[in-house]
Amino acid sequence: MHTILGAGGPVARALVTELKQRGAGLRLVRRTPAKPAPGAETVAADLTDREATLRAVEGSAVCYLVVGLPYRARVWRRDWPRVMENVIAACARHRARLVFFDNVYMYDPDRLGGMTEATPVRPVSRKGRVRARVAARLQAAIEGGEVEALIARSADFFSYGRPWSGVLNRLAFEPLARGRPALWLGAPDRPHNFTYLPDAARALVALAVSDRAYGATWHLPTGEARTGRAWIEAVAAALGVPPRFRRVSRTMARFAGLLNPLVRESVEMLYQYERPYVFDSRKIAERFGLRPTPVEWALAEVARRDYLGA
Repeated sequence: MHTILGAGGPVARALVTELKQRGAGLRLVRRTPAKPAPGAETVAADLTDREATLRAVEGSAVCYLVVGLPYRARVWRRDWPRVMENVIAACARHRARLVFFDNVYMYDPDRLGGMTEATPVRPVSRKGRVRARVAARLQAAIEGGEVEALIARSADFFSYGRPWSGVLNRLAFEPLARGRPALWLGAPDRPHNFTYLPDAARALVALAVSDRAYGATWHLPTGEARTGRAWIEAVAAALGVPPRFRRVSRTMARFAGLLNPLVRESVEMLYQYERPYVFDSRKIAERFGLRPTPVEWALAEVARRDYLGA
């Protein structure tokens, strides 16, 4: 049984597609009750509740922790450590392997121009410090023999599946498709790359079923880095619209954050768009042959599925 912990978001959607293609037994765990899903068992469980988490994991061979907590530092500080402790305990109790879908918030901001699995941890944001804490807790559990697990990290991601499936969807696809200018945070001439979620899902499952993947950290397959300006132009080309965009500076984001809580919580992460951001996934390509979908093909697929009606 493959169990997805946090089955309500875009990462889970991509994972469901991949696991169903493989014919895997599938359990979907989310905080609120969900409609029955064909070919899958659905379970409602609050992962901050130890007993509920134990029940949700029972009978699992592999658990994918892909929870998307509300994007607020206060909630992350309160809930992420509890979620990680409960999931580790449940996987240990039921001898389930654990695959943790992680991000790069904890990495040293001075090293973002060439991120590898060995990039130093030096978080400078509130949410980054939380992610560093929970990743360190899982690493300690791995090294201490509490649980068999791996950490799989993604860059900022995008995919198909509206209302939105990632940063690039919100910044570029959505506004351009509606006839409005795209937005770009920070500096539009700095390189940045994005993970295509179908590639991430394919890699997560490949890692999950491989004995040699456990006990390590892996960067998920991610394509080439391009400037923000080039990303806007490529998305516009996929949609068949002019590549108009507006730059959102840190000052503008702060003002917008007075009215929009999501923008307010994003200001501390703007450094990732103010300097080169190049996520290196050569390790997983060399060890497992897992490589990213070509960027133009991936962008065209998002446009076709979500916006062009084909």
